[in-house]
Amino acid sequence: MLKFGIKHGTLLSVIVLIFCVLGTAAALRIPIQMIPDLDVRTISVATGWPGATPQDVEKEILLEQERYLRTLPNLQRMTSWADTGSAWIELEFPQSTEISDALIRVSNALSQVSSYPENVDQPRLYSSSYSDNAFMYFRLVPVAGNPLNLDIDMMRDFANDFIRPQMERVKGVSSVTIQGGAERQIQIRLDPAKLAQRGISIMDVRQAIRDRNKDTSAGDIDSGKKRYLLRVIGRFEDLNQLKQLILKRQGNTNILLQDVAEIKLDHAEIRELSFAEQERTLSLAVKRDVGSNVIAIKDAMMPVIAQINQNQLAQHAMQLELFSDDVRYVQDSVENVWVNLGLGALLATLVMYLFLRSNRATLIGVIGIPLCTLAAFVGLLVFDRTINVISLAGVAFAIGMTVDNSIVVLESIEQARRRGLDRLEAAISGIYDVWPAVLASTLTTVLVFVPILFIKQEAGQLYSDIAIAIASSIIASMLVAVFIVPAAIARFGFGKMHSAQTNQSEPPKASRILSLVSQLVLSARRRAFVIVLSLVSTIGLAAWLMPPAEYLPEGEEPKAFTSMVAPPGYNLSEMAKIAEELTTQLSARVNAEAASFERGEQKIPPLKYYTLSVGVGSIWVMSEPVRSQDMDAMMSSLTALFEQYPGMRAYSSRGSIISSNDGGTRAVALDISGPNQVSLYRAAEAAYQAAEKVFAEPQLYSDPSTLSLDQPLWQISPRWQRLVEQDFSGSEFGYAVSALSDGAYVDEFFLNDNKVDIFLFSLAGNQQSLSQLALAPIVTPKGNVLPLQALADISEQMDSDSLRRVDGRRTVTLYIIPPRSIALETAVAKVREELVPILYQQGAVGKDVSLDISGAADQLEATKAALSSNFLVAVLIIYLLLVAIFNHWGYPLFVLITIPLGLAGGLVGLQALNSIGSLFAYLGGQGWHQPFDMITMLGFLILLGTVVNNPILIVEQSRKNLQSGQFGVVDAVKSAVASRLRPILMSTATTLFGLLPLVLFPGAGSELYRGVGIVVLAGLIVATLLSLTFLPALLISVLSRTHKTNSAEVAHHHD
Repeated sequence: MLKFGIKHGTLLSVIVLIFCVLGTAAALRIPIQMIPDLDVRTISVATGWPGATPQDVEKEILLEQERYLRTLPNLQRMTSWADTGSAWIELEFPQSTEISDALIRVSNALSQVSSYPENVDQPRLYSSSYSDNAFMYFRLVPVAGNPLNLDIDMMRDFANDFIRPQMERVKGVSSVTIQGGAERQIQIRLDPAKLAQRGISIMDVRQAIRDRNKDTSAGDIDSGKKRYLLRVIGRFEDLNQLKQLILKRQGNTNILLQDVAEIKLDHAEIRELSFAEQERTLSLAVKRDVGSNVIAIKDAMMPVIAQINQNQLAQHAMQLELFSDDVRYVQDSVENVWVNLGLGALLATLVMYLFLRSNRATLIGVIGIPLCTLAAFVGLLVFDRTINVISLAGVAFAIGMTVDNSIVVLESIEQARRRGLDRLEAAISGIYDVWPAVLASTLTTVLVFVPILFIKQEAGQLYSDIAIAIASSIIASMLVAVFIVPAAIARFGFGKMHSAQTNQSEPPKASRILSLVSQLVLSARRRAFVIVLSLVSTIGLAAWLMPPAEYLPEGEEPKAFTSMVAPPGYNLSEMAKIAEELTTQLSARVNAEAASFERGEQKIPPLKYYTLSVGVGSIWVMSEPVRSQDMDAMMSSLTALFEQYPGMRAYSSRGSIISSNDGGTRAVALDISGPNQVSLYRAAEAAYQAAEKVFAEPQLYSDPSTLSLDQPLWQISPRWQRLVEQDFSGSEFGYAVSALSDGAYVDEFFLNDNKVDIFLFSLAGNQQSLSQLALAPIVTPKGNVLPLQALADISEQMDSDSLRRVDGRRTVTLYIIPPRSIALETAVAKVREELVPILYQQGAVGKDVSLDISGAADQLEATKAALSSNFLVAVLIIYLLLVAIFNHWGYPLFVLITIPLGLAGGLVGLQALNSIGSLFAYLGGQGWHQPFDMITMLGFLILLGTVVNNPILIVEQSRKNLQSGQFGVVDAVKSAVASRLRPILMSTATTLFGLLPLVLFPGAGSELYRGVGIVVLAGLIVATLLSLTFLPALLISVLSRTHKTNSAEVAHHHD
């Protein structure tokens, strides 16, 4: 097979060219993203119940739904929230769950809930993944000065009807959500006096509307040759028909709805506001489909936006503008990797030329780089992956490694040429000498990645992209080295090779290294010293320097989300007043000069943009500094600004590219569970205070966000005797009271294919005041008009404004995001060993309250466990592979011993780099810190497959030398080091220089792979040093003994 390839060069060239064409086509078809699409494993159930209190939502909806959902197979965690007017349940499943099956099961479970109160919406199911985070943000604003005096709420209707559908039609967009403004609503404002006068109750009005507002299908009928469908039309087609609805006939006159009520198309009560540059706006957030290309979406979206602005918005004095998107960061990150990839390839080529000193040989050696890069893209396409920062980093890591195999083959062929063989014979002899070693080093590198496929956590899904890219490249590099390189050399030769002209076997530098190796292995004592020193300086140092682990890198995208949480009871208008003060201060800092901030006159650094959303009891700001180094200053200054307001809590977190935008990959979640809300909040409040003592300036937030029972609640207790006298049932009375406040739902009205809810109100509409509520007139079924206080007792109470449950227990979760100087693993230990004991000492944790740590901390533990077990599997696979290749159970152990030493070298390198970064920061420069996160740990797996390559060459050659019977043990090992020194130095140098740009040049997205690069780089340097010092010393020490024993046995046998 090998000979066939060498002798049929033309056929080989054609195959290579076909592969190039297919590879290029593959590369162009792969979608581009920031990070891989991670598996969906969360299903959410949303149920709306307009106007309901959290307490009723919990009782009537959550408890019922939970009863059927908790029996779902494989359910890991169920979290539910009850807020004013809505219920939300989040179901978490294991990573391996088939989400479509789970959705069907969830839907079936919910269908068993027997009945909901009237006016509860049908539950909606969502399966959420990381691609559900919006990645482009637009805002709809009136043009400067708002000449048409546009009402933002009217703009929401316009956006809903005309803008959103056009944006959602762009390929790859899954949904566009609109924030700000309010939904349309048909309001029927009833006049109680007129109702009483005509003897009509609220329930009569509701029934009349519902009875009429229906279309009924009445089957079909045959007539002659035709079949006719029958349909009774009842639905209201316009407001006028609703106004003309006949409620009752009295004598000869019809009483119409408009006789007893005002009817108008208006808006529901506004629950959220959006601001930008002191103007109220609407913000539109764009989400994408899983597996779509973010760059392509943006390229397709911008012309659509330009068209909307030109054709539809200009005439209405509005404009739609993009103010923030993640696509820039993705583009910068991807460009950054491409540049580093190109630089790495160039450096690897230069290094190769310096060793070979022949244009022709260098060209043949690096022919593998473009071919292996294409192979990586083919691998990504075959496994349905995307081009993203992580998979591209895998391609870049492979650049230096792909030439290793070619170097070994080139070197072997060159040695055959020196023995006087002609070009063809040398090519054949050279490849036959080394193909087992090439196969071994390829298989060890590739098979190391097999266990990764069994890691189900997010980290495993991220690893698999790097694994596929590297494995595809390395397999291709083996094929290039075994087939293409010998064929090319047989055809074109080496050209002028400087070392080959004179028959000096090694250049002077190499002979210096060899004499040093000879000195080190000279005597048994020196060998022992080398072995002990190697072990102590690598494993000893690594054990001492072992850093605490992080979960996943945060991403250094310069964007932050800052939230203000008010105590319960703050309404929207109060929050809007605060928001106006904030927008004045923030707008002054947009594109401001930096000098005043640097002098300390201004606390907030210059901002590129900001957008602010106001909800009931909360304010949320997304912002980006002009200079990325001001990121931390911006976060801390905004938090401080928010906390100046009495009673307000604030936290700020970076926009994380891996998890949802709430600091998720670095948050320690402390779950505080129990049946009693008061003791829960007391424990959570104490934990909040304790966390501020245990950590210096942590970012803290809780869910629910307010930790007090201060939400004012008016409790209306019916006087049942009076209700019976007036023929009032409890549910009818409840409905009548709803109509007095937020409105009572009646039915749906179709307006241009859009559903609009119809609500009944009192004359005050949704502007009812508390003082009037007690005196508000209610028409009873008997036709009397009585004030509310005559039918019920009203008392003011305090309760919670939001309820949350985890796995069926009421729970408050405190999220602690430690400062960047404290790793997640350390933070978890601090929470366990310092924070929790403080709470017990203070007596803050009641008997019925339990504490638990979850979130990223859980994932970190699970991923570490999976990594460790898979690591052992990988080592075992490597050992068995080497046994098969060496055909010996003992020799592979020499190779395995170098693994822990190389890995230790990787750790030492990581710590050394961080120390240099700290030194730079100390001296006033731009410092850096590379956390020891789960992606960095992947560096050790890559090392596992690569550190064994050089030892394989030396051990294999030593064994051959010994078997030939021409060498003693010392000479056999020294000769092996001498003959394999150049390929070892060359392959190590090309890999190192190929990796250097990834490690040295920071830039967008480099935080994701920098750690892997450092670990591999440092590990390889250490492993190469050990291959040339520790390994020969160990080989000679062990083989001298076994050889003596064998020789003695042979001699004894002869006697």
